[in-house]
Amino acid sequence: MQYRKVKATGDPVSILGYGGMRFPVTAGKIDEEKATELLKKAIEAGVNYIDTAYFYHNGQSELFLGKFLSAGYRDQVKIATKMPPWSVHKKSDLSLIFEDQIRKLKVDVIDYYLLHALNRETWAKFNAFETLPFLTNLKKEQKIAHVGFSFHGDRALFKEVIDAYPWDFCQIQYNILDELNQAGKEGLEYAASKGVAVFVMEPLRGGSLVKNLPQQVQDAYQTFDAERSPAEWALRWIWNHPGVTMILSGMTEDQHLQDNLLYAQRSGMNVMSHEELQVVSSVKAIYQSLQKVPCTGCQYCMPCPFGVDMPRCFDLYNSVFLLNQKNMKGFYWLQLGGANGTPSYASLCKNCGKCLEHCPQSIDIPKELLKVKAYMETPLMKPVIAGTKVLLKAQKLFARPKKNGSRDSV
Repeated sequence: MQYRKVKATGDPVSILGYGGMRFPVTAGKIDEEKATELLKKAIEAGVNYIDTAYFYHNGQSELFLGKFLSAGYRDQVKIATKMPPWSVHKKSDLSLIFEDQIRKLKVDVIDYYLLHALNRETWAKFNAFETLPFLTNLKKEQKIAHVGFSFHGDRALFKEVIDAYPWDFCQIQYNILDELNQAGKEGLEYAASKGVAVFVMEPLRGGSLVKNLPQQVQDAYQTFDAERSPAEWALRWIWNHPGVTMILSGMTEDQHLQDNLLYAQRSGMNVMSHEELQVVSSVKAIYQSLQKVPCTGCQYCMPCPFGVDMPRCFDLYNSVFLLNQKNMKGFYWLQLGGANGTPSYASLCKNCGKCLEHCPQSIDIPKELLKVKAYMETPLMKPVIAGTKVLLKAQKLFARPKKNGSRDSV
């Protein structure tokens, strides 16, 4: 296993980290026997970082990891978990949630602690509840060792967040299709220039970069090396970046783990040849040619006076055709429908034209949003959003910790 150091701490972390969001599941619950075997094999191969979060697997992930770590693996790995903005309704919730996490993980100190899923809304909420001083106090009390955040906002906000606190690390979505989306390459390099380690999530875009690939993409990869899988191409390209410290991968099968371990062994920093990089560039060009809307996710059109998240609307719409993801309508409804935040879907557009002044691609944004609306916003959307709101409310009531660290329900 290769290791790269977290500059702010000196910790050597494996370039492949284990993502706990996708532990194997049986009958709606974590398959603990299978997940345990996968984690054991990963650790034996040198993986020393496990990432989880408060709501992964409906709260089961932290509990499972607590059981796993207490069986003799605590000293072999760094454990990471996250403060969920959706469960913070007042300042005192920060302490209640954190103590619940400590209890579930069965640890005295959390090695890497993150603010979860920062965007403009969640960043404002965390600031309103003085979360940064809260993190500083936890670090002084030696309850957390290192402080970071995971991110799903725009590049301007990313830089603002990086400059707001002495972070040790951050976690961003980055892959061959997201070089210009969210934090993007610009954000990655900005964080690295500030000495902030960058951990990458969604390196395969949830598997969409390795399944149901357009034939043109498969052909482009095979022109260089017919034996190299699309997964290895995608991971190798990310590891090639000097600013990347680690890739997090959710590995649900033994074959996923064995493949990724091999790819990590064969990859490295600045190891890709000019010819290899040209192959990746051609693959990206193919994907771009398949886009319905030539949006690069630059965010210059934002914010919309009426709340439309235009880049995300176009990203999800494009994904239907780029990645053969016919289930993308459901993601659109859940992510943009306001079930867990403010609505930001395409039909909120009032055709004011403000965005047209700022788009460097000269996209007729209101016109394209009408196409997104027609395709993505079916009559089922609003009932699904309403039902999701009810389920999320019930989940929050169930998961909300009491002051004694117990849960409201069992």
